[in-house]
Amino acid sequence: MGQIEQGLERALRTRPVPSSTGARLRFLLAAHRGSTRQVAAVLGVSQRTVQRWVTKKPGARRPPGPAQVRAIEEAVLARWQPRVRARRRAQAEAEGFVFHTRARFGFAAAAGSSDDPRVRWITQDLPGEVARELFAARDAGVGEQQQTVILARALGHSYFREWGRRAHGLHIVFSDVEFADFSIH
Repeated sequence: MGQIEQGLERALRTRPVPSSTGARLRFLLAAHRGSTRQVAAVLGVSQRTVQRWVTKKPGARRPPGPAQVRAIEEAVLARWQPRVRARRRAQAEAEGFVFHTRARFGFAAAAGSSDDPRVRWITQDLPGEVARELFAARDAGVGEQQQTVILARALGHSYFREWGRRAHGLHIVFSDVEFADFSIH
């Protein structure tokens, strides 16, 4: 998962996802009303394996392996705050969001201008159309590169061209994203 994808995920949540494997297993058990059989079906393991992971007996407890830890993490992320995520996504698509980033920006401009790419901190309010386009791209499974192109076009229009009031024809280069964060109004 790239920086933009991680930023979108953080923006959709209001509480942090459980970080330890034990806390994630407790969440999955609570989500499935304590049924180790249902949790086992979700994770693709046996019911006895889930029981070994969550037992309180000191000698009987077995930690999950790396593949199971990834499966647990994916299952938790898929089920974490679904209504909150849907509400915040709809809000971002309707009202827009604030995009915070530190990345390398450059542009192709007229001769004599300072068009060399350089690292910039940018915080910019972007409209709902950009949010819709980003979420549609993410849902379609496109990579970080295409999401970067969407944001470069939006930042070029709003930040560098001031919503079309100046610098017509300016082409923005947006690369080397150090971090990308989104705030939903």
